[in-house]
Amino acid sequence: MTPTVVAVVAVALAFDFVNGFHDAANSIATVVSTRVLSPRLAVAWAAFFNFIAFLVFGTAVAATIAKTVKPEYFDNRVIFAGLMGAIAWDLITWFFGLPTSSSHALVGAMAGGAVAKAGWSALVASEFQKIVAFIVLSPLVGFLLGFTFLVIAYWVFHRYQKVEKLNRGFRKGQLFSAAAFSLAHGSNDAQKTMGVIFALLIANHQVSATASGPPFWVIISCHTAIALGTLFGGWRIVHTMGSKITKLQPSQGMAAESAAAMTIMANTLAGIPVSTTHTITGAIVGVGTTQRLSAVRWGVASRVVWAWALTIPGAFVIAFFTYRLIGLFR
Repeated sequence: MTPTVVAVVAVALAFDFVNGFHDAANSIATVVSTRVLSPRLAVAWAAFFNFIAFLVFGTAVAATIAKTVKPEYFDNRVIFAGLMGAIAWDLITWFFGLPTSSSHALVGAMAGGAVAKAGWSALVASEFQKIVAFIVLSPLVGFLLGFTFLVIAYWVFHRYQKVEKLNRGFRKGQLFSAAAFSLAHGSNDAQKTMGVIFALLIANHQVSATASGPPFWVIISCHTAIALGTLFGGWRIVHTMGSKITKLQPSQGMAAESAAAMTIMANTLAGIPVSTTHTITGAIVGVGTTQRLSAVRWGVASRVVWAWALTIPGAFVIAFFTYRLIGLFR
């Protein structure tokens, strides 16, 4: 590989690290807020399952990401601009403690780089339509499943008198639901970076365009980067997710994590890159509304929704101008 390709791969892995750092809250906010695990143990637990996700799931999401831009327009400059746009957007929203989607930042930024190079015709409209549809659907499904799971749990245990013992049971259950969510997070999110590196290798004739998926070294590198990012954690976002949206009990935490994990795993198997952030936030709001609508802090939730709405255009604009800026120095 040329030094340029190596450099762009390094930037892609840096994005993957920032993704894990930014999205650590998705996996651990509920177990930290319910005091099932300390923050230090929680990030280690999440990072482990982020890493081993490649043993369970394939690389269908990576292939989808690689198809969002027409192959002839995917070059080193477009990919570099896209990665820088996604990293910049993740860091901006991390600074303000907003749990936005690294996935949609990456998609928007790649689109921005490609449009800066060749105009709107560089994009594959059908792939973008699918991704945009699930911006809406993934949090809704998370919301409905979270609400449903908690209602079922309340119905099953409503006559149980020993509340403290029941909470201990749900705390233990949260270890498994948090592990499932971290596994889902690693499987879906690490594949997005794999897809970018896969497209880069194809563009530089390092891998055949007919290859079924990225090489093994790409897979293991991406899972390692996202796991390390999770280890460092994003405590500003943990605070927003775990306590500002709604106050969580162990039963609610377990229901939210289980709902989000099921939603993300189903989409990963279908090859759809969804937002783990959107999904878990929707699930948290869903379990919060089982108490009463006022249990959800809608002011905080509305800030989160605004951040979601701005993610794709925000990352797009940063990448667009990054591409143009690079051109000034050629």
